[in-house]
Amino acid sequence: MKLVLASKNRKKLVEMNDILSHLGIEVCSEAEAGVDVEVEETGTTFEENSLLKARAVMEASGLPAIADDSGLCVDCLNGAPGVYSARYGGEGLDDAARYRLLLENMRGQMTRAAKFVSVITCCFPNGDVISARGECPGTIAYAPIGEGGFGYDPVFFVPELKKTFAQLSADEKNAISHRGKAIEAFQVKLEEYLHQ
Repeated sequence: MKLVLASKNRKKLVEMNDILSHLGIEVCSEAEAGVDVEVEETGTTFEENSLLKARAVMEASGLPAIADDSGLCVDCLNGAPGVYSARYGGEGLDDAARYRLLLENMRGQMTRAAKFVSVITCCFPNGDVISARGECPGTIAYAPIGEGGFGYDPVFFVPELKKTFAQLSADEKNAISHRGKAIEAFQVKLEEYLHQ
């Protein structure tokens, strides 16, 4: 089975293929499917944005499309950056600038609890939709640590492992991450869907 990933993020494409390939599922990019879709993320929840992206790419490509909407929710910032994680601080900021802004906005905060949230949605041309949510609790480090991952990974600290996401191997991260958990739940629903 082939799914089109409703994202231009190459690292997300690699991650999705790593996790779904053993199910015999190939995840291809929008470019490989011959489409280029810009979706305005107007939703106020991860679920809404994930559905908007998957539906738009499915309609453009005629193929089942999978989308992930994810972000970082920080307790002391009332859940921010949340659905705006990728756009935190406005246009033109790279990952490092965004997490530096986050650290600046948390200056003096002793409560560092946070969670990564991921919602994965797959839309099929026949109108069927499968959706799953995953969360990974952690804390926000006082400074970036590690070279791996992307986004807020260098400042997202996992107390049980005593490491940030950026210090974990791909396998370690996939085993505990919000996206790993969402994909795990999604796989179960997808297998049920394929065998009905």
